[in-house]
Amino acid sequence: MRTTGDRIRHAIGFELIGLMAFAPLASWVFGFALHQMGLIGAVASLIAAGWNYVYNLMFDKTMLRLRGEVHKTPAIRVLHAILFEGGLLIVFLPSVAWYLDISLFDAFVMDIAVAGFYMVYALIYNWAYDLVFPLPRHAPDASNTALGTQTAPRQCPE
Repeated sequence: MRTTGDRIRHAIGFELIGLMAFAPLASWVFGFALHQMGLIGAVASLIAAGWNYVYNLMFDKTMLRLRGEVHKTPAIRVLHAILFEGGLLIVFLPSVAWYLDISLFDAFVMDIAVAGFYMVYALIYNWAYDLVFPLPRHAPDASNTALGTQTAPRQCPE
């Protein structure tokens, strides 16, 4: 599994890159001011960053329990992205409708479009992140994971 430091790096990178892409694109597509989309994006980003950490930790622990490993197949990556965005959709719908003074239906349509963007983005980001920062094949020394660092992986007995 990933260390705490690695999970924090993952979450911050995901939110910063996502926000830089989201605000101008959403402003252009939906016709709202850049500062409105930026504020929605920033608040959503803070909430999503916390959700990202908790969700990925729960997902990895579930994978370990069910599959005995945390390496994701392409199908599991798609499921991972869908479940992540579905959780955020439930939280954001009422707040977006209120802030933009639009109906819940209009907010739902907007949130579905935004969730679609972030679902594709999450799939690409997480896959790229795993390529740039690959998971260790063996469990790291437990004494080093608390601080988010790790040494060379322990050798598994053959």
